Amino acid sequence: MKEKILTNVRIIDPSQKMDEIGNIVIDEKGKIKSIGKKSGTSKSAEKIDLKGLVAIPGLVDMKAFVGEPGFEYKENFRTLSQAALAGGVTSIVTMPNTKPVIDNVSMVDFIIRRGRDKAKINLFPCASITRQREGNQMTEFGLLKARGIIGFSDVNKTIQNSELMSRIMNYASYIDVLIMQHAEDYELAKNSCINQGEVATRLGLQGVSDIAEKIIIERDLSLLSEFPCRYHINQISSKNSLNVIKKNKSNGIKFSTGVSINNLSLNQNDIGEFRTFLKLSPPLRSEEDRLSLIDGIKNDLIDVIVSDHIPEDEESKRLPFAQAATGSIGIETLLSLSLELYHNESLPLEKIIKCLTINPAKILKIDKGSLKEGSDADICIFDLEKPWVVKAEELKSKSKNTAIENRKLQGKVKMTLLQGEVVYSN
Repeated sequence: MKEKILTNVRIIDPSQKMDEIGNIVIDEKGKIKSIGKKSGTSKSAEKIDLKGLVAIPGLVDMKAFVGEPGFEYKENFRTLSQAALAGGVTSIVTMPNTKPVIDNVSMVDFIIRRGRDKAKINLFPCASITRQREGNQMTEFGLLKARGIIGFSDVNKTIQNSELMSRIMNYASYIDVLIMQHAEDYELAKNSCINQGEVATRLGLQGVSDIAEKIIIERDLSLLSEFPCRYHINQISSKNSLNVIKKNKSNGIKFSTGVSINNLSLNQNDIGEFRTFLKLSPPLRSEEDRLSLIDGIKNDLIDVIVSDHIPEDEESKRLPFAQAATGSIGIETLLSLSLELYHNESLPLEKIIKCLTINPAKILKIDKGSLKEGSDADICIFDLEKPWVVKAEELKSKSKNTAIENRKLQGKVKMTLLQGEVVYSN
């Protein structure tokens, strides 16, 4: 690869507290050679003038469903890669709710080999916490970690048994693995499909109170004080959960928290008349909850913004609301929808980028999310002001179940580089 110089670009890298106009020099091995306003140039290097654009580290998405093996008709490594790169995402944590479930060494070997052959992005596979995600028996954390597993999650299922959860945390602490929990009490959430409240009553749907989320967070953080491990709450959705998080963080309990871009940008009123593409887990809640989540990011109570990319075929979504599949695609629109929070003055730009790059990289303990010298040149370049409209048929995911069809956004990815190579250009 020939040496490259990205010139006249606004560089925002929270890992270095950098926000300045300058150059990025990429060496022949795809590494950052120098960066910033004092960065040098070379006559022999390939120059790319990016005047008026912004360069940030490639996004790190901590929660996305890939579809392989078993659900290739929804998404596969190739289509997920295309969608991710079009959204400036260069590193993805893939979920284990495939068919079969990723809960053993042979499945891990398969997923890593398949990803290496077919994917064009950095893949960090996650394995299930319990066998078959049934919440009864722990998987072999040590063996799976040694094979390349980055963390453990039962995805949209919660460990209900407190005794089992204490053993999981104790063992996770001993061998230093990351536990990623979906916080929802099964009995309180059973048969529900929407937030409990006025909208659920008007639509005649079974609602779930935010207490179902809060009660699991309270239990797990109580256990965490006794069995300190690397613990991450996948997604929170309510003001009440945030209050619990604030209390525990002020008491010195160490853990991290994520939130879906959907819960930051939409509320239960957006569901309208049974819009099944907005049936999500955790569900969209009140506007007060949404605003509290934004404050949670502002006050460092929430560390990570995720796409919660869940592709579903149209047949699974075009059903009565209660029977429709849960989830929405979102990896391609993650950055643009997040930038909406900057344009409407809800959050500073640096804070948004931090939650999409260096924060998830630190939680995962991976060398990504930064443009420091010597790091891989995984770079997202975008136009901060570019207006566009989300059209499902134009998105690159195999499934088209976007929750934000026809939404007007401001901010568009123009180019994505992976290890110095241009892998997407618009």
